[in-house]
Amino acid sequence: MLVNGLVQNSGVTNELGKRLKFGCWALLIVVFVLLSAHVAPTLAQGSHSPDTTHQTATTTPEEHSLSQKPVEIGRVLGFPITNSMFVSWIAALGLIAFAQLATRKMQQVPSGAQNFLEWLIEKLYGFLEDLLGPHLVKRTFWFFATVFIFILCANWIGLVPGAGTVGWGHTTTHGFKVDQPLFRGANADVNQTLAMALIFFACWIVWAIREVGPLGFAKELFAPKGESTGLLKIVLAIVFFAVGCLEIVSILFRPVSLSFRLYGNTFAGESMLETMANLVPGLGWLLPVPFYFLELLVGLVQALVFMLLTAVFTLLICQHEADSHESAHG
Repeated sequence: MLVNGLVQNSGVTNELGKRLKFGCWALLIVVFVLLSAHVAPTLAQGSHSPDTTHQTATTTPEEHSLSQKPVEIGRVLGFPITNSMFVSWIAALGLIAFAQLATRKMQQVPSGAQNFLEWLIEKLYGFLEDLLGPHLVKRTFWFFATVFIFILCANWIGLVPGAGTVGWGHTTTHGFKVDQPLFRGANADVNQTLAMALIFFACWIVWAIREVGPLGFAKELFAPKGESTGLLKIVLAIVFFAVGCLEIVSILFRPVSLSFRLYGNTFAGESMLETMANLVPGLGWLLPVPFYFLELLVGLVQALVFMLLTAVFTLLICQHEADSHESAHG
């Protein structure tokens, strides 16, 4: 049961606030570990010395294209630090600092940062409660709210002027070319999006077993739906077992589809901005401006889509138990 609210007339609670902060820290730590594990071999395959980079740039025509791989900008205790990872840290630490600032001195009549945070959490909670129901949203809200806010913040930070254009490079006949940008969109790295998808996959299994139990989980996948007798019951059992096997394959591919959907849209947006910035010499500061507004909308939509898909996947496996729980207390 939820404890008393942050303020008397607010839907935001101390319990939800604690879970949201815990979600930010957990997401930051797990993303760091997974990114470090995945980026190292990728960079080892595609790494080259600065001399080789400069030689290649001088012997081949200049091509302004966004690299599909993150660029290593340093190492900490042997862990490779990439520009995408750096932006993800900025986003996560910024959100944690904002949450601490907004909840440091709580007031009965909220204002400023506290008012904005309470409004945001209350709207998200009401939206997810309508979708998942009061019972399920209490258990899962901390994850869905954290993921939505983090993805949105990371997407918009990647649009700040200087991302992709500030870093190390060399001078060419067409001007200065950045070879190793200091900042890059966090979700333009497939390792980042895959890490978040794997975190959801682990939470999804825990939530499903907690709500319906191991036997209910298996029944939800393989057991026939509806009532039947005789030969029809046997036929339906075989059909639903085959459907359950296909559902297992679908479940295993969900992290891949979630990660590549977010990565693909973010990377495509950054590639478009990069192309427009280098399309006409001298107008690189003007042509991308209209597309920045489009990318602001895309960043919001992608954060919403990731949150909704993960919420719907959770609802599909837990909805029966949630419905019976509500009817029992109705």
